Amino acid sequence: MIELWAGLITLTATIVLTLAGVGAAFILIPLYMSLGVEVHTAMSTALLLNCIAMAFASVNFARERLILWKIAFPILIAATILSPLGSYTSQYLPRNILLILFVAFLFFAATMMLFYKPKTTETQKFGGKQIAVSIVVGAVAGFVGGLLGVGGGNIIVPALVWLGIEAKKASATTSFVVIFSSLSGFLARASIGQLDVHLLMFTVVGSIIGAILGSWLLSKKLNNQQVKISIGVVLYFIALKMVYDLLH
Repeated sequence: MIELWAGLITLTATIVLTLAGVGAAFILIPLYMSLGVEVHTAMSTALLLNCIAMAFASVNFARERLILWKIAFPILIAATILSPLGSYTSQYLPRNILLILFVAFLFFAATMMLFYKPKTTETQKFGGKQIAVSIVVGAVAGFVGGLLGVGGGNIIVPALVWLGIEAKKASATTSFVVIFSSLSGFLARASIGQLDVHLLMFTVVGSIIGAILGSWLLSKKLNNQQVKISIGVVLYFIALKMVYDLLH
Protein backbone atom coordinates (compact mmCIF):
# COMPACT_ATOMS: atom_id res chain seq x y z
CA MET A 1 0.00 0.00 0.00
CA ILE A 2 2.86 2.41 0.83
CA GLU A 3 4.43 1.76 -2.57
CA LEU A 4 1.13 2.47 -4.35
CA TRP A 5 0.66 5.76 -2.51
CA ALA A 6 4.25 6.70 -3.27
CA GLY A 7 3.66 5.98 -6.96
CA LEU A 8 0.54 8.16 -7.08
CA ILE A 9 2.29 11.00 -5.22
CA THR A 10 5.24 10.73 -7.62
CA LEU A 11 2.93 10.86 -10.64
CA THR A 12 1.13 14.00 -9.43
CA ALA A 13 4.25 15.88 -8.29
CA THR A 14 6.17 15.05 -11.47
CA ILE A 15 3.40 16.32 -13.77
CA VAL A 16 3.25 19.68 -12.00
CA LEU A 17 6.99 20.20 -11.50
CA THR A 18 7.94 19.12 -15.01
CA LEU A 19 6.09 22.25 -16.15
CA ALA A 20 8.53 24.32 -14.10
CA GLY A 21 11.61 22.34 -15.07
CA VAL A 22 12.79 22.04 -11.47
CA GLY A 23 12.43 18.32 -10.72
CA ALA A 24 10.26 16.84 -7.98
CA ALA A 25 12.91 15.53 -5.54
CA PHE A 26 12.58 18.42 -3.08
CA ILE A 27 8.92 17.58 -2.41
CA LEU A 28 9.14 13.80 -2.87
CA ILE A 29 11.77 13.35 -0.14
CA PRO A 30 9.60 14.61 2.78
CA LEU A 31 6.50 12.93 1.34
CA TYR A 32 8.27 9.56 1.14
CA MET A 33 9.55 10.04 4.69
CA SER A 34 5.98 10.73 5.87
CA LEU A 35 5.03 7.33 4.44
CA GLY A 36 7.71 5.69 6.58
CA VAL A 37 10.55 5.46 4.06
CA GLU A 38 14.01 5.76 5.65
CA VAL A 39 15.53 9.21 5.06
CA HIS A 40 18.58 8.17 3.03
CA THR A 41 16.51 5.77 0.94
CA ALA A 42 13.99 8.58 0.32
CA MET A 43 16.77 10.91 -0.82
CA SER A 44 18.43 8.39 -3.11
CA THR A 45 15.11 7.32 -4.63
CA ALA A 46 13.88 10.88 -5.23
CA LEU A 47 17.14 11.99 -6.87
CA LEU A 48 17.17 8.93 -9.13
CA LEU A 49 13.55 9.65 -10.10
CA ASN A 50 14.56 13.23 -10.93
CA CYS A 51 17.10 11.87 -13.42
CA ILE A 52 14.60 9.49 -14.99
CA ALA A 53 11.72 11.99 -15.17
CA MET A 54 13.79 14.83 -16.61
CA ALA A 55 15.41 12.47 -19.12
CA PHE A 56 12.01 11.41 -20.47
CA ALA A 57 10.77 15.00 -20.42
CA SER A 58 13.91 16.19 -22.24
CA VAL A 59 13.40 13.67 -25.04
CA ASN A 60 9.97 15.20 -25.66
CA PHE A 61 11.32 18.75 -25.31
CA ALA A 62 14.14 17.98 -27.75
CA ARG A 63 11.66 16.69 -30.34
CA GLU A 64 9.73 19.94 -30.00
CA ARG A 65 13.00 21.92 -30.29
CA LEU A 66 12.43 23.65 -26.95
CA ILE A 67 15.88 22.96 -25.46
CA LEU A 68 18.42 25.71 -26.15
CA TRP A 69 21.57 23.60 -26.33
CA LYS A 70 24.04 26.47 -26.62
CA ILE A 71 22.68 27.82 -23.34
CA ALA A 72 22.16 24.48 -21.58
CA PHE A 73 25.74 23.26 -21.86
CA PRO A 74 27.46 26.40 -20.46
CA ILE A 75 25.01 26.37 -17.53
CA LEU A 76 25.55 22.64 -17.01
CA ILE A 77 29.36 22.90 -17.03
CA ALA A 78 29.44 25.92 -14.69
CA ALA A 79 26.94 24.35 -12.27
CA THR A 80 28.87 21.06 -12.20
CA ILE A 81 32.13 22.84 -11.38
CA LEU A 82 30.70 25.12 -8.66
CA SER A 83 28.37 22.63 -6.93
CA PRO A 84 31.16 20.83 -4.99
CA LEU A 85 32.51 24.21 -3.84
CA GLY A 86 29.05 25.10 -2.51
CA SER A 87 28.86 21.78 -0.65
CA TYR A 88 32.30 22.38 0.88
CA THR A 89 31.48 25.98 1.87
CA SER A 90 28.21 24.96 3.55
CA GLN A 91 30.04 23.66 6.62
CA TYR A 92 31.41 27.13 7.39
CA LEU A 93 28.32 29.32 6.93
CA PRO A 94 25.10 29.64 9.00
CA ARG A 95 22.65 27.64 6.93
CA ASN A 96 19.46 29.22 8.31
CA ILE A 97 20.53 32.72 7.28
CA LEU A 98 21.35 31.45 3.79
CA LEU A 99 17.97 29.71 3.58
CA ILE A 100 16.19 32.92 4.55
CA LEU A 101 18.03 34.79 1.79
CA PHE A 102 17.17 32.04 -0.70
CA VAL A 103 13.50 32.12 0.31
CA ALA A 104 13.49 35.88 -0.27
CA PHE A 105 14.95 35.27 -3.73
CA LEU A 106 12.28 32.66 -4.49
CA PHE A 107 9.47 35.04 -3.54
CA PHE A 108 11.06 37.70 -5.76
CA ALA A 109 11.51 35.24 -8.65
CA ALA A 110 7.94 33.93 -8.33
CA THR A 111 6.56 37.47 -8.36
CA MET A 112 8.69 38.26 -11.40
CA MET A 113 7.39 35.17 -13.22
CA LEU A 114 3.79 36.23 -12.58
CA PHE A 115 3.99 39.96 -13.23
CA TYR A 116 7.22 40.89 -15.05
CA LYS A 117 7.08 41.00 -18.85
CA PRO A 118 10.62 40.90 -20.26
CA LYS A 119 11.39 41.73 -23.85
CA THR A 120 11.72 38.43 -25.69
CA THR A 121 15.21 37.73 -27.05
CA GLU A 122 15.61 36.14 -30.47
CA THR A 123 17.36 32.89 -29.57
CA GLN A 124 19.00 32.78 -33.00
CA LYS A 125 20.80 36.00 -32.01
CA PHE A 126 21.75 34.74 -28.57
CA GLY A 127 25.35 35.94 -28.60
CA GLY A 128 28.46 35.97 -26.44
CA LYS A 129 27.15 38.39 -23.83
CA GLN A 130 24.06 36.30 -23.11
CA ILE A 131 26.10 33.07 -23.06
CA ALA A 132 28.50 34.68 -20.57
CA VAL A 133 25.51 35.57 -18.40
CA SER A 134 24.30 31.96 -18.74
CA ILE A 135 27.64 30.74 -17.38
CA VAL A 136 27.23 33.07 -14.40
CA VAL A 137 23.69 31.75 -13.88
CA GLY A 138 24.97 28.17 -13.94
CA ALA A 139 27.79 28.99 -11.52
CA VAL A 140 25.43 30.66 -9.05
CA ALA A 141 22.86 27.86 -9.37
CA GLY A 142 25.50 25.18 -8.86
CA PHE A 143 27.10 26.93 -5.89
CA VAL A 144 23.80 27.75 -4.15
CA GLY A 145 22.43 24.29 -4.92
CA GLY A 146 25.49 22.67 -3.34
CA LEU A 147 25.47 25.15 -0.45
CA LEU A 148 21.84 24.61 0.54
CA GLY A 149 21.16 21.16 -0.86
CA VAL A 150 18.34 22.51 -3.04
CA GLY A 151 17.70 22.32 -6.75
CA GLY A 152 19.54 24.85 -8.88
CA GLY A 153 16.62 24.83 -11.31
CA ASN A 154 14.83 27.22 -8.95
CA ILE A 155 17.45 29.82 -9.91
CA ILE A 156 17.99 28.90 -13.56
CA VAL A 157 14.38 29.12 -14.79
CA PRO A 158 13.57 32.67 -13.60
CA ALA A 159 17.05 33.86 -14.62
CA LEU A 160 16.54 32.63 -18.19
CA VAL A 161 13.11 34.26 -18.35
CA TRP A 162 14.67 37.50 -17.09
CA LEU A 163 17.18 37.22 -19.96
CA GLY A 164 14.23 37.27 -22.35
CA ILE A 165 13.91 33.56 -23.12
CA GLU A 166 10.40 32.22 -23.62
CA ALA A 167 9.07 30.44 -20.53
CA LYS A 168 8.63 27.15 -22.39
CA LYS A 169 12.23 27.12 -23.59
CA ALA A 170 13.54 28.25 -20.21
CA SER A 171 11.73 25.38 -18.48
CA ALA A 172 12.76 22.79 -21.10
CA THR A 173 16.40 23.90 -21.06
CA THR A 174 16.51 23.74 -17.27
CA SER A 175 14.97 20.26 -17.31
CA PHE A 176 17.94 19.02 -19.31
CA VAL A 177 20.40 20.54 -16.81
CA VAL A 178 18.52 19.01 -13.87
CA ILE A 179 19.19 15.50 -15.23
CA PHE A 180 22.88 15.84 -14.49
CA SER A 181 22.63 17.78 -11.22
CA SER A 182 20.25 15.11 -9.89
CA LEU A 183 22.51 12.31 -11.14
CA SER A 184 25.45 13.87 -9.29
CA GLY A 185 23.40 14.07 -6.09
CA PHE A 186 22.18 10.49 -6.50
CA LEU A 187 25.69 9.09 -6.97
CA ALA A 188 26.85 10.97 -3.88
CA ARG A 189 24.08 9.44 -1.76
CA ALA A 190 23.65 6.03 -3.39
CA SER A 191 26.23 4.42 -1.12
CA ILE A 192 24.38 5.71 1.97
CA GLY A 193 20.76 5.09 1.11
CA GLN A 194 19.95 1.70 -0.35
CA LEU A 195 17.17 1.58 -2.92
CA ASP A 196 13.97 -0.30 -2.13
CA VAL A 197 13.13 -2.36 -5.22
CA HIS A 198 9.37 -2.49 -4.53
CA LEU A 199 9.20 1.26 -3.85
CA LEU A 200 11.25 1.93 -6.98
CA MET A 201 8.94 -0.16 -9.20
CA PHE A 202 5.88 1.97 -8.40
CA THR A 203 7.65 5.33 -8.27
CA VAL A 204 9.55 4.86 -11.53
CA VAL A 205 6.26 4.17 -13.34
CA GLY A 206 4.71 7.25 -11.75
CA SER A 207 7.77 9.33 -12.57
CA ILE A 208 7.88 8.32 -16.24
CA ILE A 209 4.14 8.81 -16.81
CA GLY A 210 4.24 12.13 -14.95
CA ALA A 211 7.19 13.39 -16.98
CA ILE A 212 5.57 12.41 -20.29
CA LEU A 213 2.26 14.06 -19.34
CA GLY A 214 3.93 17.15 -17.92
CA SER A 215 6.16 17.67 -20.97
CA TRP A 216 3.18 17.09 -23.28
CA LEU A 217 1.14 19.71 -21.43
CA LEU A 218 4.00 22.22 -21.60
CA SER A 219 4.80 21.69 -25.27
CA LYS A 220 1.31 21.14 -26.69
CA LYS A 221 -1.40 22.53 -24.43
CA LEU A 222 -0.04 25.55 -22.56
CA ASN A 223 1.10 28.88 -23.94
CA ASN A 224 4.09 30.81 -22.61
CA GLN A 225 1.99 32.96 -20.26
CA GLN A 226 0.36 29.87 -18.74
CA VAL A 227 3.80 28.26 -18.29
CA LYS A 228 5.07 31.43 -16.58
CA ILE A 229 2.11 31.33 -14.19
CA SER A 230 2.74 27.63 -13.48
CA ILE A 231 6.41 28.32 -12.72
CA GLY A 232 5.52 31.28 -10.50
CA VAL A 233 3.05 29.20 -8.48
CA VAL A 234 5.60 26.38 -8.10
CA LEU A 235 8.28 28.82 -6.90
CA TYR A 236 5.87 30.31 -4.35
CA PHE A 237 5.10 26.79 -3.15
CA ILE A 238 8.81 25.96 -2.81
CA ALA A 239 9.40 29.18 -0.86
CA LEU A 240 6.48 28.51 1.50
CA LYS A 241 7.68 24.96 2.07
CA MET A 242 11.14 26.24 2.98
CA VAL A 243 9.59 28.76 5.39
CA TYR A 244 7.66 25.89 7.00
CA ASP A 245 10.86 23.84 7.31
CA LEU A 246 12.66 26.78 8.91
CA LEU A 247 9.92 27.22 11.51
CA HIS A 248 9.73 23.54 12.49
